[in-house]
Parts: sequence; structure tokens; C-alpha cells
Amino acid sequence: MNRLVVMTVGKTHSGKTTFALALEKDMLNSIVIDQDNHAVFLHTYYEKLIPQQGHNTIKYLLTQTIVNHAINDTDCHIILSNSNRNRTGRLKLLKPYKDKNFTSVIVNFDIPEYVLQERVTKSQRSTSILRTVTTFEEVLTRQQNEEALAPTLDEVDHLFIVKNANEIPSVIREIIKIAHS
Repeated sequence: MNRLVVMTVGKTHSGKTTFALALEKDMLNSIVIDQDNHAVFLHTYYEKLIPQQGHNTIKYLLTQTIVNHAINDTDCHIILSNSNRNRTGRLKLLKPYKDKNFTSVIVNFDIPEYVLQERVTKSQRSTSILRTVTTFEEVLTRQQNEEALAPTLDEVDHLFIVKNANEIPSVIREIIKIAHS
């Protein structure tokens, strides 16, 4: 079987999680791994373990444990839903999959800023997972001010760029074709 690792890349409220869940629903034997879920879990059950400052190492360790299990102990396609906006970080995240002969896919959400601003303003998402800011507006502002390199084809086997939500169904169909090839 041709196992895939699909990584979503994009700013807050660009549609990464919505896409990942839709892909998981349509692509048999796939699992979404989303650090936001791990943050909610830790916040709900282990709040005292969450560092008040610095890196959220407990969240990263939890995610890495789940990723290692998914890679080594299942035959699932893996969908990584997170911002993944840093090239060095993306390459580091993808290395274990490359070592296990996964076919790698990045879906880059290059959504116009005015759309993101509108989504953030109307958002009903809980801010409980945020540690260093209090609103998603602050997250978006921080991301707009960061220097992040867009993914390139030299990072992965397949690269898709989503500029609006209408493109999502065709990207999902193409990824499923890749899984079946």
C-alpha cells in the first residue's frame, strides 16, 4: 500500500482543519493528527503540566508519541493539521515519514488576508488553547508579521496550493488518486 503523509500549511482560520477532516472522511484508512486537539486535551485534563512560558514541550511530546504510533504501529495514511509555516520545521516533521517511504503531500492554504480577517472576526472557536495571546486576531497579526517561506515542491512529492474553498474538493480527489496509485 502507498501510505501518504499529508501536511497542511497556512495561517489561522485558513481552512486547514476543515480540509483535514474532509480528507479523512473521504480517504479510507486515514487519521488526522492535530496539535490543537492535543492542546485541548492537556488544557482539560492536565492544565498544571502546561508551561506558562516558553515552548509547550508536553504538547509536542504528546503529538510525537501519537505520530510515532501512527507511523510504526498502523497502516494509516496520516494527515498533519497544523500551521507548519516554517520550512525547517516542515522538513524536520516530514523526515520520519520519508525514512518510512511515505509519499509526502503538502496542501498550502494561500487564502487572501481579507478572507482570513473576516473568518477570525466571526470565529466561534474557543481561545482556551492559546497561551501567549488571547485572541485569534492576535494570532493572525503575529502570523502576518512573520517571515514564513511558502512550501516548494523540493520539500515533498506533491504540492497543492489552495487559494479559495472551491478548490478543496478537487484537491481531495487528487490526493485520493495519489493514495491509490
